[in-house]
Amino acid sequence: MSILRLISSGDAPPLTALLQESREHLAPWDPIRPERFFTLEGQQEEVRHALRAHADGTRVPFVILDDDGAVAGRLNINNVVRGAFESASLGYWVAAGRAGGGLGTRAVARAVTYAFSTMALHRLEAGTLLHNEASQRVLLKNGFTEFGVAPGYLNIQGRWQDHRLFQRLNEA
Repeated sequence: MSILRLISSGDAPPLTALLQESREHLAPWDPIRPERFFTLEGQQEEVRHALRAHADGTRVPFVILDDDGAVAGRLNINNVVRGAFESASLGYWVAAGRAGGGLGTRAVARAVTYAFSTMALHRLEAGTLLHNEASQRVLLKNGFTEFGVAPGYLNIQGRWQDHRLFQRLNEA
């Protein structure tokens, strides 16, 4: 079963390799990235930024590990807001060749448990491009419900694109 682990500086090399291998696979779902993003230095910078945000309490940056314990993707609990809101957003990706086998579904299940149990959040949300049926299935399998469409929500592939919005509430 897949597990999530807090990202560490040692994850930059395998993440670089995965992103280079998965660049074409991930491109339709991602913003346009500078070339540096796909380099070891770029991933080292990404990891440092993620760990700073974690120290600030605004993000929980995980790596997704496959059944063999190898890094297979990323999952972030982002934009953590405390107080009356107690909410965060979820974002994740699974490397090419590893998608479609349930790894993302299992990783999201673990993230939901972490968000509600460890972080005591009330709400977790996620957005997908309108045509990203695979991610929508992952969210629905994990108890998320669709609650609307956000026009021009994120700049993906150089265009502001509409997204389906999903949420899961902590019923505990």
